[in-house]
Amino acid sequence: MTLLDVASINPAAPTVTLGSGAPSPADVVGVARHEARLVIDPAALEAMAASRAVIEALAADPQPHYGVSTGFGALATTFIDSDRRRQLQLSLVRSHAAGSGPEVEREVIRALTMLRLSTLLTGRTGARPVVAETYAAMLNAGITPVVHEYGSLGCSGDLAPLSHVALAAIGEGQVRDGYGYLMDAATALKAAEIEPLALEEKEGLALINGTDGMLGQLLLALTDLDRLVTTADVTAAMSVESLLGTDAPFAEDLQALRPHPGIGASAHNLTRILEGSGIVASHRGPECTRVQDAYSLRCAPQVAGAVRDTMAHAWLVASRELASAVDNPVVTPDGRVESNGSFHGAPVAYVLDFLAIAVADLASMAERRIDRMLDPSRNHGLTPFLAHEVGVDSGLMIAQYTAAGIVSELKRLAVPASADSIPSSAMQEDHVSMGWHAARKLRTAIDGLARVLGIELLAASRAQALRAPLEPSPATAAASALVAEAAAPGADRFLAPEIDAAATAVREGHVLAAVESRIGRLAHA
Repeated sequence: MTLLDVASINPAAPTVTLGSGAPSPADVVGVARHEARLVIDPAALEAMAASRAVIEALAADPQPHYGVSTGFGALATTFIDSDRRRQLQLSLVRSHAAGSGPEVEREVIRALTMLRLSTLLTGRTGARPVVAETYAAMLNAGITPVVHEYGSLGCSGDLAPLSHVALAAIGEGQVRDGYGYLMDAATALKAAEIEPLALEEKEGLALINGTDGMLGQLLLALTDLDRLVTTADVTAAMSVESLLGTDAPFAEDLQALRPHPGIGASAHNLTRILEGSGIVASHRGPECTRVQDAYSLRCAPQVAGAVRDTMAHAWLVASRELASAVDNPVVTPDGRVESNGSFHGAPVAYVLDFLAIAVADLASMAERRIDRMLDPSRNHGLTPFLAHEVGVDSGLMIAQYTAAGIVSELKRLAVPASADSIPSSAMQEDHVSMGWHAARKLRTAIDGLARVLGIELLAASRAQALRAPLEPSPATAAASALVAEAAAPGADRFLAPEIDAAATAVREGHVLAAVESRIGRLAHA
């Protein structure tokens, strides 16, 4: 099946055009997560054909050229005769598809496949146009190769993950179809009328030598964090109300004294979210003798704002990677074929680790607010653990344990993967980035953050209810309404489903949508 035929199955589906410039983050997320369909710019296929002519000329040269007429890695000095080069590429893909462990999520595999396709379309890899067309057809047909958790060191590309994708393109290995059914690749390609690839010189290398797995996960993570960091402003505001805190430290003139953009954005969000709060207004007068709120309340913009500024740096790195052609060797615009080190994942690995640190700290501060709401010595008149009948009921005591356990795990996940390196390929590849591992732990950390914020949402909503007849702000009331039944004071109930429901409301953006429907769009990261 040609690309045109696959795309015509559902002409109403959103489309993304590749090859006319660097893809946007929204393009990647659209294909990876929302089934957007791909169309290739014909000019990109022409550029691929031009660079392929360079590779074919080198293939006829009796002098060895890396990746074209030699082995790979530590075997780069081994010359391969012309009649064995197809087997060389096939052997490369088969041997490098050596992943192990659980299956990687479908959206990650689709992202890395699309990003490898984007690099192919730069015309810098020397692959034939049919290779790009096959990858696009697989994505459009919903064919997702099985990729495993372990196998990438984040250098020489995400070798094993990308090799499993390449293996599927040649009709080998396992895939899942658009309905999630597991089957062999040959069967899936035949059903979609996609001809399996027969790889020519350098094409196996061009398909596996990139940082696409870690970049795809970075883009997905940033997309999720944009929602979560703004939701963290909502739950922080709810905790400020619940603990009879003040919104005074969030004033614009105070934030201007320390002009970090992210801090200013979060402080502005908190001010807007708390506007019209009867709870805050109830203790704003001179009769309130408290001088300062605890750090976890007063410094909420400083932590969430630092997360935002960390994200801004990560977005910059991601945008540069999206505009890159990552392969080794590369075909330069003037027709040279040069070895390089662009496949090293350090630029992406560092920001993945940086984000994991930021996520852990944001969750840690939220957990401190949860604990404060449950402690009768610090919660300013609320019942112990927000329980209904103290002694008989435990309230949200163990929900805080759950949050604390998650935060402890997030602190472990904040240990940088990129600070490690382990030599491979007989010391030819003697320094690696571990960027894939940085990406995997960040995805786990983001899930943990959503769960902690969900528990804060539950606790603050129940605390607000206990402050009645004082009224929360319209914005926080909208958020509380999403978990009103779970948060309602009363005898202890089975908590696990309520925690999961609250975490889902956070993760899927329902909390943020409810708030923004009342007060308009907040500042996002």
